[in-house]
Amino acid sequence: MQGITKDNIIETMLTTLKEQMSVNEDDIRTDLNAMSQDDLFSMYRQGVEQQAMAAYAKSVTEQLAAMSSDELAAALKMSLPGYGDSELAGFFDSIVSFSDGTYEDNLKKLGYIDLEKPQTINLYASSFENKDAIVALIDEYNDSVDDVYRISYTDYAGLIMSSVTTIINAITYVLIAFVAISLIVSSIMIGVITLISVQERTKEIGILRSIGASKRNVSSMFNAETVIIGFSSGLLGVLITYLLCIPINAILHSLTGINNLSAYLPVPVALALIGISMLLTLISGIIPSRSAAKKDPVVALRTE
Repeated sequence: MQGITKDNIIETMLTTLKEQMSVNEDDIRTDLNAMSQDDLFSMYRQGVEQQAMAAYAKSVTEQLAAMSSDELAAALKMSLPGYGDSELAGFFDSIVSFSDGTYEDNLKKLGYIDLEKPQTINLYASSFENKDAIVALIDEYNDSVDDVYRISYTDYAGLIMSSVTTIINAITYVLIAFVAISLIVSSIMIGVITLISVQERTKEIGILRSIGASKRNVSSMFNAETVIIGFSSGLLGVLITYLLCIPINAILHSLTGINNLSAYLPVPVALALIGISMLLTLISGIIPSRSAAKKDPVVALRTE
């Protein structure tokens, strides 16, 4: 600024302002001449300072860009002891960014739970009876309130048991189908065997009829034979089942290690199975027994 006159400042500023502003040169000159010397020198000084700072910042930026990360870290470390508190605070504010999250938002992100406003509640029942009681209470509450205040729940134990029950029922239905086919085939075979027995004992039927036996007596005789066959087969099947349960239980206990897991056949079920066997054989022998009762005694006695 030394040795600079007012005219030099006006000429310098006139050139600069002319480039920056689309204003007539005479108007700019008139405004600058109207300014006092102190104001003009102050304005010029500010412009020179800004240009010097911009040039210095540009040169420093180019110099820093040419430096490596290690060189930049070393330069920062060397310059830190010369910084004051205000400079360090300004430097810290310029490089550190703070989150706009609130205390409540941070608690939610960390998983904080407000017990006054729960979103989910897990209930663990000690038994299936208690589980059913809890479900009944929830259903009773839902029936007494509007849809907005109803409690939606998921019975995981019920879902698991329902799935297991469905699988067991499917397996049971398949086994029942196989058993039904076996019973039908065995019933047909019993009927065929009884019919063959009737054909082979035609002469015996004729003798019974000739000594006074009625058709009902002949039919009852063959029905009694089929019932005895059904009773014997059913009893034999039940006895074999009880015998097979012994090695099956031993295998289950050794494989699973659960002593309470055992296969057994209840006595009422065993009696019911014997009764079903007798009923099926009786039904299978009805047609052959009626065929035997309808035979003519005279024709039957002539049969060899």
